[in-house]
Amino acid sequence: MEDLIQKAAEDLIKAKYRIALTGAGISTESGIPDFRGPNGIWTKNPEAEMKAYEIYDQFKVNPKEYWKERLDPQSSISRLFSVLGGLEEFLPNPGHYALAELEKMGILKCVVTQNVDGLHQKAGSQNVIEYHGGINKFRCILCNRRFSKNELDLKKIKVEGKLPPYCQCGGVIKDDGVFFGEPIPSDVVQGAQKKVLECDLMLICGTSAVVYPFANLPEIVKPATIIIEINAEPTSLTGRISNYLIQGKTGEVLPKIVERVKKI
Repeated sequence: MEDLIQKAAEDLIKAKYRIALTGAGISTESGIPDFRGPNGIWTKNPEAEMKAYEIYDQFKVNPKEYWKERLDPQSSISRLFSVLGGLEEFLPNPGHYALAELEKMGILKCVVTQNVDGLHQKAGSQNVIEYHGGINKFRCILCNRRFSKNELDLKKIKVEGKLPPYCQCGGVIKDDGVFFGEPIPSDVVQGAQKKVLECDLMLICGTSAVVYPFANLPEIVKPATIIIEINAEPTSLTGRISNYLIQGKTGEVLPKIVERVKKI
């Protein structure tokens, strides 16, 4: 492993435009359960999973009714978000901090993540594309403007009978997280593809990249792009897409790479 860590550090320094793709594997190291593992969120709460598959259609058909339920603590939608809301309590791990440090050093240009937990931002990463949205934000479905929780007084909007909330452009606002059946927002797709096509080195950290359309991203890199995979186990990317695999936890491997970069 030490030889591969040295190689990764050297490749990072030689490259001109480096990005990282991250998935559930980096978040589980912070204690966040995955969705379908033995202790997964859906495994423990199948009712929440069933509701998760329904809410986008409900939102499209009647956004006002969706928001009424969303703000009712006793509704199934509210209970679903209370399950996901617990993610806010978790803290970044050394893997998150290592990526943030690489960005501060001017090496890493961007993190494209499947995760909705906001841990990259908590760790200090500034340039983060949340491919599946974030649990701490809201989004206009028309212009894609994002709103923080502090920007929308949802209780006041409800009391005033102005549900659903509207953006200044006239579009309806929904939770930023991408629901089942919902297309990835166009600005996210375009932004992620732009970064991927620009990069000449890609770190793939804690994801086997099997969930589409995110899984397409490693497939569209330039032929000369170096792809370094950091995963606990070999994946479908190993030997097919990635140039080499550093097998181990991201929270252990990434800090070692950072230290080796500093020494070089």
